[in-house]
Amino acid sequence: MGRNARKRRSPLAVRAVAASAALAIGGGGLVWANFYASAHEKNNTTQNSTKAAAAQVATIDCPDVGQQLTDVPNQARGEVDGELATLDQQITEAYQRLATTRDAQTRDASFVQNAVLQPLKDRRANIIDRIQLEITRVGGNAPDSLDGLATCTGQAVEQPQTNDGQAGDGQNGDDQNQGGDDQNAESPAPGEDTGGDDAGETAPPVNGGQGGNGPSADDFVDITTVQANAQLGVGANGLPANGRSGSKGTFTTKCGTNGNDNHNTDNVIVAPGVTNGAHHLHDYVGNQNNDAFASDEDLAAADTTCQNQGDKSSYFWPVLRLQDGSQDFDQNNAGGGTEGNVGKILQPAQAQLKFVGNKKGSVVAMPSALRIITGDAKAFINGNANANVNWSCTGFENKVQLEDKYPICPEGSDVVRTTNFQSCWDGQNIDSANHRTHVAFVQADGTCANGFKAIPQLQVRLVYDVPAPTIENGTVVNPYAVDSFPENLHKPITDHNDFINFFSTNTMNKMVKCINTGKKCQ
Repeated sequence: MGRNARKRRSPLAVRAVAASAALAIGGGGLVWANFYASAHEKNNTTQNSTKAAAAQVATIDCPDVGQQLTDVPNQARGEVDGELATLDQQITEAYQRLATTRDAQTRDASFVQNAVLQPLKDRRANIIDRIQLEITRVGGNAPDSLDGLATCTGQAVEQPQTNDGQAGDGQNGDDQNQGGDDQNAESPAPGEDTGGDDAGETAPPVNGGQGGNGPSADDFVDITTVQANAQLGVGANGLPANGRSGSKGTFTTKCGTNGNDNHNTDNVIVAPGVTNGAHHLHDYVGNQNNDAFASDEDLAAADTTCQNQGDKSSYFWPVLRLQDGSQDFDQNNAGGGTEGNVGKILQPAQAQLKFVGNKKGSVVAMPSALRIITGDAKAFINGNANANVNWSCTGFENKVQLEDKYPICPEGSDVVRTTNFQSCWDGQNIDSANHRTHVAFVQADGTCANGFKAIPQLQVRLVYDVPAPTIENGTVVNPYAVDSFPENLHKPITDHNDFINFFSTNTMNKMVKCINTGKKCQ
């Protein structure tokens, strides 16, 4: 089951990264524009605050092509993944152009359509055609719906409708994105005109913060003011783990909090072979070989930060940053400051990794190299159908779980990110074309549908000592946020989590036995 044996990166990849880096403004990262701003409005972003006028900030809304690809022949998977990554790169570059041509937009009402959206549509259409060709070339059937997915729109920022605080073993669906962004991008080279006036225009520099790229004051809520919405008495995180019957044991693995600063902006699941395939930075614990080019053999042979050396699994999630005007090591890097991910990276105070059972029956072993992605890194644009987010504070987890808000915790309370993964597996595949359909969440009664098998459910609980933001005159001061694709504006609903199973056979069998016999093991 070796994957990602190719070490692919086209010359255009270098050009795409250079184009991104060219938009960095000094040490302050990329400055994002207000799409609907007045021509006479002054940029008053301060060192430690972000403007709250979320309704005025525009972003680019593109259909998620990857989620339409539920049946891609194995022979075409590698090339299709690369093309999907190219689509993400194109969106990133178009959003950067949107963000750095503010004056031109105020002078010309057709600038965004002519200079940003139409060129983007043309480039996307070419890549979508190539995806269809790759699928049909090996005897597959490309969905007819792909032809209508090239067009993107410019949107005012409005929070998607969500089931805020509702939780369960996945009532919100599964993953992410699909991340990747590649580097076969058919995108303009630095300085190349893409239409319209002021093509090379950039916004004035600011000192830190994300200057309109989010988050906004509306993304935060004082948790002490939120009505209780969690299911009480069902676990420390307010989410049901298992019932009075079934498999009631647990298996905990201790893999640290990424104290060795293992970071990259790749995503080997959704963008194998593509550098900066995630366009945001990940924390990695457990497996130490996870990057875009890691094969299954590389991962199986890796060192691990887990105390139990039988666990070489890879656990990774987007970093959390404090936007207090400080800079981190990636301020001028792709996926970091040049793509709007700025501020101090916060290391979790705790990273709890626990596997639990199924409330209706026994669980079976997970196959080696099983990939699971949960949550949706593009949920702000895509909507919440695949979101799986739970934000809370210590002392409030049994009371309040938030999906579309970052909590402002009271003194003595820490921010908590909790993720419960899919726990039903199709019994055959370690991955799927859209990285979702090979796994699923349990049904309301706790059973797995469609003949899927119950597997141990991974629950990740991350705790952070974060200085509480304040809201002053409609502005959030010293905000924190998860890294995100730039067009998703660092919204809390975009939080997500990733897992690749590389437990040894013996350790996996021990886990299954512990869970099925009701024991607590580690």
